[in-house]
Amino acid sequence: AGEGSAPVPGDGSGPPAPERVLFPPTFSVSEIKNKQRRHFMFLRWKQQQRKEKLALKKKRRKEREALGHKAPPKAVPKTIENQRVYDETTVDPNDEEVAFDEATDEFAPYFNRQTVPKILITTSDRPRGRTVRFCEQLATVIPNSHVFYRRGLALKRIIPQCIARDFTDLIVINEDRKIPNGLVLSHLPDGPTAHFRMSSVRLRKEIKRKGKEPTEHVPEVILNNFTTRLGHSIGRMFAALFPHDPQFIGRQVATFHNQRDYIFFRFHRYIFKSEKKVGIQELGPRFTLKLRSLQKGTFDSKFGEYEWIHKRREMDTSRRKFHL
Repeated sequence: AGEGSAPVPGDGSGPPAPERVLFPPTFSVSEIKNKQRRHFMFLRWKQQQRKEKLALKKKRRKEREALGHKAPPKAVPKTIENQRVYDETTVDPNDEEVAFDEATDEFAPYFNRQTVPKILITTSDRPRGRTVRFCEQLATVIPNSHVFYRRGLALKRIIPQCIARDFTDLIVINEDRKIPNGLVLSHLPDGPTAHFRMSSVRLRKEIKRKGKEPTEHVPEVILNNFTTRLGHSIGRMFAALFPHDPQFIGRQVATFHNQRDYIFFRFHRYIFKSEKKVGIQELGPRFTLKLRSLQKGTFDSKFGEYEWIHKRREMDTSRRKFHL
């Protein structure tokens, strides 16, 4: 590949060889001194790797077709998710204790259809334009939600006013350096309160190939992979933000997908292309949440009792250990 290397078949620098390996087993791109040549040979090497991988894949597929039903089962690739460390708080769907706790917790009135969600969305003091636009777009996703700007009012004064006006949930969007970076979700009137770190915020105009503006139809809600007791509590908090009966004619879906304790939010509209094919359009906004704490009762930063706090040095000892 470098100076003094053997001629490459077909490049006119020597007689063509019938069987010649393009790169020897001990080939190292880093040994090439010329930067342009090094980059060129790296691309050639990657191309050869892809061809070999594709050829091996075709060979295995032909072998499986030849064996038919006698073919061995496909090997399941190892991932962090399927190698997850077992969590003793993982919920069994038939667990009577879990069913009793959920029937008597703070969200029971919502799931028993005794309350209708009414959401107040507010911000930190003096929000910037990006945070304001994010709150306005979030209000179009969550039905029956109202945006209120703080103007220096403390949360301890806002919460009693929310309860007096029959609000069921309070969402606070915090920002740092003009970028939304935190979300506080408090269920009213008795809590709990969850504090999330927010990242990867994308407004509608920043999403490529987005669909048209969302309609006022009540969306469907999808909650994925909230498997532990803590995860169930967080999932029920998100579910309680949306009315019970979605309007399927709107074809809009709000998704909270938990993967490795990161909660990815997406808002889509689905389109029926045929009887068997369905397409989706992302409407936005999108963002990612990471749970930092879960507190009993409403927001109280000084005297609040915490059910769960994320402690990085104690809890993040293994990449295969998840809490939600």
